[in-house]
Amino acid sequence: MRPFQRLLCSLTLVSAACGGRATPTPSTNAGPQPPVRPLASLVSQQVIVAPTHSLREADPMGWTRQIPRSRELMRGLDSAITKELGERGLATQWTFPADLVRAAKSNPSFGQDPYSLSASHLRSGEIPPGTSVGNPLIMQLRTMVALQENARAVLLPVELRFERDSTPGQGVAVLRLALLDGRLGEVRWIGDVRSDPRPTFSREVLLTSIAAHLADLIAAP
Repeated sequence: MRPFQRLLCSLTLVSAACGGRATPTPSTNAGPQPPVRPLASLVSQQVIVAPTHSLREADPMGWTRQIPRSRELMRGLDSAITKELGERGLATQWTFPADLVRAAKSNPSFGQDPYSLSASHLRSGEIPPGTSVGNPLIMQLRTMVALQENARAVLLPVELRFERDSTPGQGVAVLRLALLDGRLGEVRWIGDVRSDPRPTFSREVLLTSIAAHLADLIAAP
């Protein structure tokens, strides 16, 4: 069985609403439990990381009002994710947003603009594994993976939003992240990745934190 097919089978056992974490099995053994990495099988594959699709415009913390240019913030998150995954050994094997832009410019009659994916319908609600992403996103994904040799899995940061943390006075950045089969146009895993809580908005701290937690789903630091 091919690596991506093995991953697709294993991800059907992971809850779509797990937020990047699975419920641990009770154990009688003493000592800390190893971290749960539901996307660890991606390490051995060629994966496309798409750009962050959108930023939710309003939030209970009022942090979006402190962001003069939302596109710049999302590009900053893309850079933080690229840097963090690169530091975990995936710099040459994976394809990142800047690589997708270069590929699209080199193939103007065929390339897909990675910043114009039709992914808004993935932002909310429970989406079980195996759900079709529908057109036109199916065709956009197929065009994207066609330009990347041997790539099939697509990690799509769907939406960045800000929420109140359970600790009073603290807020968090939350990234909805989807793993898609770029050939079949299906959802294989979807969940929320949360930053460390903070009392005030700090662009660099929040983006670095959420990128690190995203990478934790895949590989150890």
